[in-house]
Amino acid sequence: MGIRCPIFRQGDDLSRIVPECVMDAVDSLGMKLEDKDIIAITESVVGRVQGNYCSVDDIAEDIKDKFGDSTIGLIFPITSRNRFAVLLKGIARGARKIVLMLSYPSDEVGNQLISIEKVDEAGINPYRDVLTLKQYRELFGENKHEFTGIDYVAYYEKLIEDEDCECEIVFANSPKAILNYTDTVLNCDIHTRKRTKRILLDEGAKTVYSLDEIMTAPVNGSGYNSRYGLLGSNKASEETVKLFPEEGEKLVYDIQKTILDKTGARVEVMIYGDGAFKDPQGKIWELADPVVSPFYTKGLIGTPNELKLKYLADNDYRDLSGEELKEAISNSIRNKDANLKGTMATEGTTPRQLTDLIGSLCDLTSGSGDKGTPVILIKGYFDNYTNG
Repeated sequence: MGIRCPIFRQGDDLSRIVPECVMDAVDSLGMKLEDKDIIAITESVVGRVQGNYCSVDDIAEDIKDKFGDSTIGLIFPITSRNRFAVLLKGIARGARKIVLMLSYPSDEVGNQLISIEKVDEAGINPYRDVLTLKQYRELFGENKHEFTGIDYVAYYEKLIEDEDCECEIVFANSPKAILNYTDTVLNCDIHTRKRTKRILLDEGAKTVYSLDEIMTAPVNGSGYNSRYGLLGSNKASEETVKLFPEEGEKLVYDIQKTILDKTGARVEVMIYGDGAFKDPQGKIWELADPVVSPFYTKGLIGTPNELKLKYLADNDYRDLSGEELKEAISNSIRNKDANLKGTMATEGTTPRQLTDLIGSLCDLTSGSGDKGTPVILIKGYFDNYTNG
């Protein structure tokens, strides 16, 4: 369930307010907190309360320090007004010229520039062919995003040029293609960033940074993220971004202790960002953050260790029914091995990290709009068939 909370501001004490909001909600419903309940807080609230922001000017200064006056090959950014547009302004403000290399037909998280059908019809091989902006327009014309109505190619070009930065745009899916234009590269991909950087350095690139290496330390007193840099950031205003939380481990354990002291229940606590799921309509893979959960209590470490009930019912106990079937399955669950990996009885269960599964559930529950529920309470997640 989503827990409605006040609008949080910098300096608010989440270790006090979050437990209060959760306990008030539970009391109002005539419920109680129990061991292994889960309390999850969205990363945006944590970053806002910590004041972990930086400005376009801060980003520009860090770019100048790292790249100097070189032409920057800016490769594989996602197409997003919330996630990347403000970052692009800062990068362009700190650069003389940018060669913007966009992946096609879609970015890393599934935002389409063009449909794969259009690419097929044009006889283009996206794994091999490098397109100039002129070729792209001749082949595909103007393409507005299905949901936002934005032509991101034109939008990004204008953002760069508005910062008095020269812009050249190409389309390719091989990192090596950028080296035909410059040997100084900022790779902006998220989950493939380490591979991309390795390929570029192996191919002779002179200077390569990834987004997780920009804003890893304060610039003029700004916020920062020592582990993820600009990855996981969100637009705060036209000139600022909120960074992924720099610290959160103490917070999750403080909340856990407060709940234990006040209720006697040992809950688990996590901070979550994007879930990890794919939209079947827009083809967007939701995970634009570097991880689903950057901080969590130790009870959330690991993966599910579950038996597939329908496998047991259709195979091991296919001749049983009613109470006999219920008791046989219950006994299998009670006596299951601590590690079921590789056994047929687990086939079809979800082999993902608990924090990824739970974070996806939380992201879908809290939404990203006006619900006002940045805290999620999950009850019964670790229950099974034997709990009744």
